[in-house]
Amino acid sequence: MGIEYRGSDFFGWQRQDGLRTVQEELENALSLVADAKVSAVCAGRTDTGVHALKQVIHFDTPSVRQDYSWVQGSNSNLPKDISVNWCTRMNESFHARYSALSRTYKYIILNRKFRSGVSYDSANWIANGLDESKMTSAASLLVGKHDFSAFRARGCQAKSPVKEIKTIFVSRFDDYVVISVEADGFLQRMVRNIAGLLIEIGASRKQPTWAREVLASKCRSMGGVTAPPQGLYLVNVGYPEKYGIPEMPVSLTLGL
Repeated sequence: MGIEYRGSDFFGWQRQDGLRTVQEELENALSLVADAKVSAVCAGRTDTGVHALKQVIHFDTPSVRQDYSWVQGSNSNLPKDISVNWCTRMNESFHARYSALSRTYKYIILNRKFRSGVSYDSANWIANGLDESKMTSAASLLVGKHDFSAFRARGCQAKSPVKEIKTIFVSRFDDYVVISVEADGFLQRMVRNIAGLLIEIGASRKQPTWAREVLASKCRSMGGVTAPPQGLYLVNVGYPEKYGIPEMPVSLTLGL
């Protein structure tokens, strides 16, 4: 299944006792359609307040329904801040997480003097000017396969801090600055920590070469502030062509 959600009112993807999570809401809706308990596995767990436009999940069920019925039935039982966009059957070799080749996140910054009354929970507001050319220069130093321990949250459970950033771009669309990062995988809060570093550089508080110094240090305390979650979106998950995952256009009024 392909799903999207606004993360503002969720305590992340993963089910937690007493807290509202995307996984719990989705599994409850799917279980109603299946008339049996359903457990969902996602391509990438998102943290509290983080959004997803193209999250991919899989679940196993003996219940037989048409693809349309899974989509329509789930959406009928989901809250307004989660929706299912497509559903397709897969063979048993597919795994939403382990079959993925890459994931792409975008971090959205509203860069203008005054705050927004609309995008307060969908973009990170930075009042002072940002130089996207400096941010681009710094971002290029992070491309490739590296030990990203300096961008890793303390509670991260990943087995290895080594990841490969395939591409990273910084673009400006009027008042919005967009950081786009594609990698083979991400550590907990890795994109938000990269965004925090690039914001410092874009604000001219640090030089672009600081990115290389932080990366080489392998020390989180060297890396500056973690950017807030409301600007972060999971926008794509890449899979081998043999699985035929639907290509869904990403549309958002924030320069995506």
